[in-house]
Amino acid sequence: MTSYDKPSLAMSEIEAVLRKHFGTGASGITPMAGGNLSSVFSFVHEGKGYCVKFSDLAGAYETERYVSDLLSGQGIPFPKCLALGKTGRLAYAIMERIEGRNLADCTEEEQARQLPDLMAILTSLADVKVGATSGYGWIGPDGNGAYASWKDFVVAFNAEDQTGTFWENWHDLYRTSCLEKDVFEEIYRRLLAYVPYNESYRGFIHGDFHQWNILSDGTRITGIIDGNCMYGDFLVDLAILDRHMPRSGVIRKYQDHQAKAGMAIPNFKERLLGAYYFKGLDGLRFYAKMGWKDAYQGTREFLLNLNESS
Repeated sequence: MTSYDKPSLAMSEIEAVLRKHFGTGASGITPMAGGNLSSVFSFVHEGKGYCVKFSDLAGAYETERYVSDLLSGQGIPFPKCLALGKTGRLAYAIMERIEGRNLADCTEEEQARQLPDLMAILTSLADVKVGATSGYGWIGPDGNGAYASWKDFVVAFNAEDQTGTFWENWHDLYRTSCLEKDVFEEIYRRLLAYVPYNESYRGFIHGDFHQWNILSDGTRITGIIDGNCMYGDFLVDLAILDRHMPRSGVIRKYQDHQAKAGMAIPNFKERLLGAYYFKGLDGLRFYAKMGWKDAYQGTREFLLNLNESS
């Protein structure tokens, strides 16, 4: 199993998609950095900025419109989805473009000054009203989660049989990559031990809440983009941000923010450990498939050395 290559497109293919939805006048089509699984392009039409992203993965954008309406409708700065479609073997989504650059491109000092904004957005994501939806795990186009419980989702997501998904034949990674079976199984064992702490909490999870999916003008957060959206314990998003900004004191600042708001967080330590193990295990497998050995080793050491007794 080799690393995943994003789809490549001729400019004529992109222009044909944009003509279908905008007619003539789309200009400035430019590749955008980032996006591990999608090829993303920005463009301008009648003075407004948009982006279009393409993927060859099954069902890549089926939930985009639902999530876009859900978040933007509740005041969270998330781009509105304007169109979904297919061109040949590729799915595409056209979104409004939020101005700003990746938070990752800001200096550490600039990022630190925007932590209050990040804590407020994390709180808003945790408070998203999900209405009469049901289920856990991946959110479907109808707004419901794909699994009856958090444990069902965790077990299915880490099962060997992933036919038809990005993870099809992923056990081959034990032979072809740096993924270590004994390490993966040890972290999975720990994850299952913490599932009971997380499964009582069902809220919206962005699922990829880090500096490359957070936009900034250098002084404030202007929006969040993309995501592997699911239902479950909202502390998963906090764990993701902390792992990507380990020197920023994210956990303490989040706890202080919640305390000032008078919000209690039951079983915080246990739930955060469960979140670390869930996203960390996903990370080990992903980094191995992508061939990112340094990221794999860093995540491996973090997970194996988590202090569960203090």
